[in-house]
Amino acid sequence: MSAEPTRCPKCSGAMVQGFTFESEGPRRMVSTWVEGAPEKSFWQSAKVPAENCVPVGTYRCSGCGFLESYARPEFAGQ
Repeated sequence: MSAEPTRCPKCSGAMVQGFTFESEGPRRMVSTWVEGAPEKSFWQSAKVPAENCVPVGTYRCSGCGFLESYARPEFAGQ
């Protein structure tokens, strides 16, 4: 994988690392990419095996706001 993007492919503005999060009531979670098709769950909207999840990091252009996301283990919370 190449290095993180430093320049926006749309306007050449500076790209800043961040993340998007999911909010469900008081719960806030970093977005994740899940391998495979979703399976329905009786108690939740979908079954999500932890071993299939990869955290998503997102870069935002400080000029035009363009977002570019990557699913990589190093984006896990610390």
